[in-house]
Amino acid sequence: MEAPTRSVSAAVREHLRQLCLQEFPCGTGSWNKSRFLPRTWRTWRELMPREEEAVSPREETVEALLDLVRSPDSPWALLEGSSAEDRFLRELAIQNPLMLKDSFFYSYFKSLRVVDKQVSLVDKDLLKFTKLEELVLSANRIKEIDAVNLPPTLKVLELYGNEVTSVECLCARPPPGLQHLGLGHNKLLGPLESLHVTADHWPNLVSLDLGFNNLTDLQSMIASLSTLQHLRLLVLQGNPLALVPYYRGLTIDSLSRLCVLDDITVSPSEKHLFRGLSHSGDLLAREAQFVVTIGNVRGVPDTSVLDPEPGPQGPFITYSYYVTYHFVEDEEGEGSEYGGVLAEIVKPSPSLERLGEEFPEEVIEEAEDSLESGLTTQSQSGELEESLVSGGSAPLPRLIDSAEELAKLRPLIDPRLCPSPGTVLFSTVRKPWADAIPCNYEMQHTLKDLVPLKAFLLAGTTVTIVEEKILSWPEGPPPIDSSLSAKKGKGEKDKKYKKGRDGKGEKEAVKVQKGSKKKKELPKELLQDPPILRVLGSGMVVLEPLLVGEPLVSTVCNFGLIRTLESDRLTFLRDSKKNKKAKKENKKSTVLMYEGDYQPEPLTVEVQIQLHQYRSAEEALRALAL
Repeated sequence: MEAPTRSVSAAVREHLRQLCLQEFPCGTGSWNKSRFLPRTWRTWRELMPREEEAVSPREETVEALLDLVRSPDSPWALLEGSSAEDRFLRELAIQNPLMLKDSFFYSYFKSLRVVDKQVSLVDKDLLKFTKLEELVLSANRIKEIDAVNLPPTLKVLELYGNEVTSVECLCARPPPGLQHLGLGHNKLLGPLESLHVTADHWPNLVSLDLGFNNLTDLQSMIASLSTLQHLRLLVLQGNPLALVPYYRGLTIDSLSRLCVLDDITVSPSEKHLFRGLSHSGDLLAREAQFVVTIGNVRGVPDTSVLDPEPGPQGPFITYSYYVTYHFVEDEEGEGSEYGGVLAEIVKPSPSLERLGEEFPEEVIEEAEDSLESGLTTQSQSGELEESLVSGGSAPLPRLIDSAEELAKLRPLIDPRLCPSPGTVLFSTVRKPWADAIPCNYEMQHTLKDLVPLKAFLLAGTTVTIVEEKILSWPEGPPPIDSSLSAKKGKGEKDKKYKKGRDGKGEKEAVKVQKGSKKKKELPKELLQDPPILRVLGSGMVVLEPLLVGEPLVSTVCNFGLIRTLESDRLTFLRDSKKNKKAKKENKKSTVLMYEGDYQPEPLTVEVQIQLHQYRSAEEALRALAL
């Protein structure tokens, strides 16, 4: 159901009613009736002898009434932030209330501010304000304006935060003397909008604000603005066209009379740096460039210390860590050429894809056979439960005992590991655990579709730290009786040792022994289960500063503490066994833990997103040559 239409004049009348200009202490009434008696009664009273000069006890003096509206502690005081016009009208309603007629209001107001009043119609009653010079209609619901209803005396017109879709509606009969036009935060869209900001419609325009719309064609906009001979202040930031790297330089060089661009003064040195860039404006690519950098990840717990030592039949467990983030997808499918080098598009693993499909009968039969054969090592170790809690991939089909269990797994994929609509999920290269995991990640994004890019920057990106756990199992059937294999191994070892003594020397025999030992430590081929993914931390990075002129967003995402005293103690003990030099330091750290000075490091990741901007005309032309 649409809201009822509300006009500007109706909003003005409602505002005057709320000022209570005809109610105490304003207007006329018992509190000041003697001041406004008819002339005949006043003359008659003057002939009567007066016993006292004091005002009647039931009336108030003008000064007392003015104090009631001026004192901030008075219940009749104006609300904080009221305009000077409102204060003047309240005081005038006390001093001379008989002046407050419609003719006075229409001739008195030079400025009207109707802000956030749900106004959707600019009606013809505005023409009654014969001296109106400033009209502010911000934060309303105006979609279109009939310029015929605008007073010709207007010099300032502000329509910020409305729903205007085109400047064309203002061009029918615009106020000829308009000097400032504010249309920021509306819904202006399309290359044709530049046709309506020329000197043919706004010959005296000095200041123009078109910020935070969806304007995309910088070259066409500059060509139209160059006809405005009096233009000195311009705001275009917040539009997709302001994201191209040459935006500020091309605008400054093309509009030589401009003094302020996006609330930043245009300096002579800046004009010199970009001199001549306007000659190549049509050759510059209409695309934005970003560089995403991800640094160190800190505060990650070493989960491997909590796992038991693997047996001869596994599982052999490996952990790796990486960071993901969302970025808007370009039409050309950006990112595919970088797979496995700087970044990769995270695609669902086969196990994740299988969760959304019906499993074939042979897979279920295989799962039943494997269950009967007793190959349930992973389920016994609790990995299935961990994968469900973490929202990671499903384990191998042999661990699923029925189709009902498969159906339960389908909705358990962590949504933080899936890209949002219209974006691609990028990730750093997987790295092993370290106290400070160096991602060393840098990725350049070049985007041509600028309108979705603006929407993405307003929404921000989600950065996620992921732990990937993979269980590996030996391939093939289990080995035969260990005692027989031991005897056989001993006999072969003696033969090789003897052969070494007889022909090739003791050193080579020792090498053979070491080689055989290494072969026993790790099987030649391993079968890997689907990865078990666990989100360690996830949060939003605000990118809106890139829309308002900031070239860089640099932050350290803090996801809080996830390390524990127990896991850190085990990590210190394990490291002390591997590194004897660090053994004393680890002992000191362990003592500090037990003494109460233990301060774990929070989970953090360093993130930078930079909007590429040319710093001179030379740099822009050099990029054009490439």
